[in-house]
Amino acid sequence: MGGTAIPHAEPGHDICATGAQTRTMTTTLITGANKGLGYETARRLIEAGHTVWMAARDESRGRSAAESLGGMFVQLDVTNDASVAAAAAVVAANGGIDVLINNAGISGPFTPPTELTAEQATAVFDTNVVSIVRMTTAFVPLLRASAAPTIVNVTSGMGSFGFVHDPHHIESTIVAPLYQASKSAVTMLTVQYAKALPEMRVNAADPGYTATDFNHNNGTQTVTEGTDAIVELATRGGEGPTGTFINRDGVAPF
Repeated sequence: MGGTAIPHAEPGHDICATGAQTRTMTTTLITGANKGLGYETARRLIEAGHTVWMAARDESRGRSAAESLGGMFVQLDVTNDASVAAAAAVVAANGGIDVLINNAGISGPFTPPTELTAEQATAVFDTNVVSIVRMTTAFVPLLRASAAPTIVNVTSGMGSFGFVHDPHHIESTIVAPLYQASKSAVTMLTVQYAKALPEMRVNAADPGYTATDFNHNNGTQTVTEGTDAIVELATRGGEGPTGTFINRDGVAPF
């Protein structure tokens, strides 16, 4: 079938050409994709047939990660409005996306709660919560062009009121006010965006206690197990419920 040549990315390279791209497969963008859960999610989705934009703040690390998997790299700092807008413009110029995975986040300081500062709180909430507002505002116009628009917000059982009050869950043994409060906020943002965007599937995924840099690799799950819920939500093809909070075992308590 003939037609005009379409600009495309070589693995590991960002696309800066202009023009629309006709997509025949699911295209996904993942923030914080150069390591940990983001990297493993990218690996699994590429294996499943997705075209994956691997977004990262650090260009060298991000490009290297994308090259290693055959993904496409786009530089993106989720705490910077201009960076988010620039990344959205690059992606829009090259066909858009079907799935947005808001994965980037920080644990925050390992500081006694009574010694936490407002500056520390601002940094945690900006990266973990405000960034989702930035990303959603920037990428919803692209998602609206998809036949199966999907947003997956990576939250945590540490932000679940049900888990932190249940002595049978490890989340109940941890006191990390800034991180835990930020993840509660992520889950509520997910619910509110799901109500505001009924044409999309907007859900939250709890990776569980996974061995990553966040916990000095002390988690009891492998990084593959930790991405089960994220991958599940990202591969539903625009079907299923919206406004839910799941982990690898199913629906989780808010």
